[in-house]
Amino acid sequence: MKLTRLSFFWPSLAAVTGVYVLFIIGIISATALYTTPDHILKALQSREIQHSIKLSLLTCTFTAFLSLLIAVPAGYLLARARFPGKALLEALLDIPLVLPPMVLGLCLLIFFQTRTGRFLEQAIPLTYTVYGVIFAQLMIGAALAIRTMRGTFEQLSQRPEDVAMTLGCSRFQALWLVTLPAAKRGMFAAASISWARSLGEFGPILVFAGTTRMKTEVLPTTVWLELSVGNLEAAVAVSILMVLFAVVVLVALHKAGERV
Repeated sequence: MKLTRLSFFWPSLAAVTGVYVLFIIGIISATALYTTPDHILKALQSREIQHSIKLSLLTCTFTAFLSLLIAVPAGYLLARARFPGKALLEALLDIPLVLPPMVLGLCLLIFFQTRTGRFLEQAIPLTYTVYGVIFAQLMIGAALAIRTMRGTFEQLSQRPEDVAMTLGCSRFQALWLVTLPAAKRGMFAAASISWARSLGEFGPILVFAGTTRMKTEVLPTTVWLELSVGNLEAAVAVSILMVLFAVVVLVALHKAGERV
């Protein structure tokens, strides 16, 4: 009886996983087969879509870099330090992940109408600008990167840092010379996840940065704009392009994880 139960265990898990994977393949295949390569190439020759591609690649890359600058110190703090209110801090850092995207964009928009927000805007205009696109992407990208870096630092032994400090290094020097080189796989993963998530960000960008063509239009808002005017072929073309970008990033992430 026990052997019979075990014999069904792995096939059952494989069946559930297989059904889900087949559904993912099905929806992507259906989207790809909905149009033709000629229609896709024609849509991608549009000046507006070419601009949104360039802006998406630029903003996602910049967002990934900024996310890493935030995630490394925040992740290290959460992984190594013990202090009162840590659970509350963790909850606050996760808020962007659980808020509905449109609500997050609305919160950003309202904040920058306050006295503090208007003061910050005098230095860097954010509302309805390209900088606003990056800021909206950063809210989600940094939260995901922090989670990744915290997990990375928690998996690394603290002993090499302690040894380095007994040899005369400060805590910062031990982090810089010992821990960060060991955490390079996690840093690459954090930046990649932030980049990929930023590529698909829509709600906060729509509300906070707007969808002005040839200005703040990125790939997700391009899909929405094309659908709103009934140009389904262009929307499908951009959607397929986003899928390809995401696949490339995820494959690179897994390959790097195998090599490091």
